[in-house]
Amino acid sequence: MIKFNGFMAGVNLGGWISQYWNAGKEHFDSFIRKTDIALIASWGMDHVRLPIDYMVLEDDDKPFTYKEEGFLYVDSCIQWCKEYNLNIILDLHRAPGYAFHSLNENRLFEDEHLQQRYIKLWQEFARRYKGHGSNLVFELLNEIVEPNSDRWNKLSKRAIEGIREIDKERVIIIGGNHYNSVNTLHELDRIEDKNLVYTFHFYEPHILTHQKASWEPLLKDLEFEIEYPSDEKLYEVYLSKDERFKKQYAFDKIVDKEYLRRYLQPAIDFAKERNVTLYCGEYGVIDHAPMESNLRWHKDLSDLLTEYGIGRAVWTYKLMSFPMVDKDSIVLNRELIDIVSNKKIN
Repeated sequence: MIKFNGFMAGVNLGGWISQYWNAGKEHFDSFIRKTDIALIASWGMDHVRLPIDYMVLEDDDKPFTYKEEGFLYVDSCIQWCKEYNLNIILDLHRAPGYAFHSLNENRLFEDEHLQQRYIKLWQEFARRYKGHGSNLVFELLNEIVEPNSDRWNKLSKRAIEGIREIDKERVIIIGGNHYNSVNTLHELDRIEDKNLVYTFHFYEPHILTHQKASWEPLLKDLEFEIEYPSDEKLYEVYLSKDERFKKQYAFDKIVDKEYLRRYLQPAIDFAKERNVTLYCGEYGVIDHAPMESNLRWHKDLSDLLTEYGIGRAVWTYKLMSFPMVDKDSIVLNRELIDIVSNKKIN
């Protein structure tokens, strides 16, 4: 089991070169700047997770030809992080033929040409960044959603082998099926590679962390607030509103720190059984939630991850419905920053 030093408290840079709403140069040049990395470092963070959509680096009509102007943003972020003593994870958030938010359109796992593009893109990363040390980590693909883990097991092993042809020591992060669920880690095949880290995402209970989210059909028009912690009274209101809630979202009568611990347990068990290192690549609460509940949830989950020695990156730095800062990079809540950066709260 490797020690994943330097990746204990971080933040995602969502919305910049991944899940962007404007693909123009003006957005890419302004959304994240060197001053943002300096601000993140000033919070006491030790790393960032950089989500990357493949289209920034490669056009579909020119496969295997990589865009230097796209890699410039990755290079700049790596350099800024180096200047401010932050480590960095390069997370392929969207791959040729795959995105977690376009499940009906995905063809990666059935198309050999797309799989070749996926593997070659990782080999391009490996070649470009071979000279970097343990400060730079690769994350194979964000939030797999497949009927089972069979095809992901095959493709992820091919990607790891492709990277290892070029870089034998780079730490590689791999996640399980169903949006990096803690419950699917055990479905991943055992791979004999001493430099693998296993990731999960944590947004439980979903009805709390995604309440009134515009992209959630059952939650976008939620008529009541979900607070944290919560008790039987809220549970009864929850059940009475829509029977589909119970089928789609887990929510116990008592939702508190021990509830979060129980949800984490499959990941803890997996790590012990396999003697591997865990990392929580995303966690957070939507800005529609009551702020006091937001703070309490973050505090409890941060405490638990620290207790188990699990590094983490909060979702996300700017905007995207889960913000640490506003559009002008102004901190929205200082207490939240102190919680997610592991500073002691009196």
